[in-house]
Amino acid sequence: MQPLARFIAINLIQIAFLLAFAPLLEGVLARLEEIIQGKHGPSIFQPYYDLWKLFGKDEIVSRESTWIFRFAPIVHFAMPIFVVMLIPALTDYPLFLAFAGDMIAVGFLFSASGFFVALAAMDTGNVYGPIGASRTRMVGFLAEPVYMVAFFALSFVANSTIPYTVNASWALSWASMLQPAHLLVFVAFLLLVLADEKRLPVDNPGGKAETAMIGHSNNLEYSGTGAALMKWGSAMKFMAVLIVFLNVILTPWGLAATPHWGDVLMAIPKVLGKMLIFLIVLAVIETTLAKLRLFRISEFLASAFVICIFAMGVRLVGVG
Repeated sequence: MQPLARFIAINLIQIAFLLAFAPLLEGVLARLEEIIQGKHGPSIFQPYYDLWKLFGKDEIVSRESTWIFRFAPIVHFAMPIFVVMLIPALTDYPLFLAFAGDMIAVGFLFSASGFFVALAAMDTGNVYGPIGASRTRMVGFLAEPVYMVAFFALSFVANSTIPYTVNASWALSWASMLQPAHLLVFVAFLLLVLADEKRLPVDNPGGKAETAMIGHSNNLEYSGTGAALMKWGSAMKFMAVLIVFLNVILTPWGLAATPHWGDVLMAIPKVLGKMLIFLIVLAVIETTLAKLRLFRISEFLASAFVICIFAMGVRLVGVG
């Protein structure tokens, strides 16, 4: 097989990896949190059952809605697929389209998805949708600039804006991983993962009260295929963020170093193993922290912003 065709095939494997295992991560995290709380919890495959059930149901659309309501699930579903083609999901070498966008483009794609989802929540005229959309955009207006600063700090510390180059620069030695600037970026990005993915202490993903929801209230008006795409897209976005966090920032090892099929397939359990360890840590965090009041979220994200600025300052003066 020609090198270009092989790289395109590996890119398709990365997309299939995202599509297949994103619901599983949601199921594993929910099961871990229930176990920590002393409960039995649902099966780790429950998200797959939910998707199958939703795809088999009829879709009901409000007469007051416009094309935005129908278009938003497609955008929300497609954006993580574009992102996974730009980041090192299974390989540590650039693939086809790897240089089509940098870290800032990754942040832009995530922001575009959130923008359309918020518009769709306000499109039907339901009272709970605009409430959730306004809260989501409030968190988004705070988190997305911090995301950009975090990606800029990440690129500034690693001397590159391409995710594959950032991965290679930090995978060289443990000394580069233990630089003060890198550790600060790691802490800031962890706070951003909790905030942008609407996890505790920012939002309670298991909450059922419409008036208290932030992220999940955007999907209340969807049913059938639209609800399935929104649910699947959210799971894929969560997995894509974890890939950036783990494969680019925290643990840039365990990826395929050659284009041989065996190395690429062996990278799948390694990446899933890293994700499982992080999900255990995330489950402990979510079960030990209380939800912040709405107007305290700005302080939570401001701390991430300050940490990013401090990381760039540390790098600029040559400390790390």
